[in-house]
Amino acid sequence: MVRSEREYRTFKIEFRDQETFEDYKVRGYASTYEPYVLYEWEGIKYSEKIDREAFAGADMSDVIFLYNHKGMVYARTKNGTLKVTPDDHGLYIEADLSSTTQSRELFESIKTGLVDQMSFAFTVRTDEYDRNTHTRTIKKFDKIYDVSAVSIPANPGTDISAVSARDYFNGVIEAEKAERLEEQRLLELQKKKFEFLEVSR
Repeated sequence: MVRSEREYRTFKIEFRDQETFEDYKVRGYASTYEPYVLYEWEGIKYSEKIDREAFAGADMSDVIFLYNHKGMVYARTKNGTLKVTPDDHGLYIEADLSSTTQSRELFESIKTGLVDQMSFAFTVRTDEYDRNTHTRTIKKFDKIYDVSAVSIPANPGTDISAVSARDYFNGVIEAEKAERLEEQRLLELQKKKFEFLEVSR
């Protein structure tokens, strides 16, 4: 079942070496396969990771390059100014920011290090949750909507990238709370039963 809610993830990723900045082109990664912590509750860290086959089959027919996931379009796969390619490291992007005054200004902000993070927006086709490690694994993406250069730090408490993650893990946490309460109830029943047997002897 496809999750229709659009999700966002921000990664602290440096744009790559000096070849990154040639002819108003930037190259980097909008995501990697390394696990990352998205939420923390009562000392438990809830993490997420992307399966290495998760991008296979995802709709990437018209991905756009934005700034902070909004505003004007700086590059686009449909017109060849943006390339989005999953590889062994993650979701690799290459954007040509030479076409407009605004895109060239964004290029300068990236080149000087004022903007040094990438993010992407997506929907999920399938995922799994491991209760032992508290880790969600995205198995398959349904659609990649945009990749964005972002200035906002990746903060699980405040960042836009964490809104959908909080919704997802709130559901997980509620289920785990219910399980704990049921376990406690059963332990109390066992304790009372044991105490009753002790008294009856």
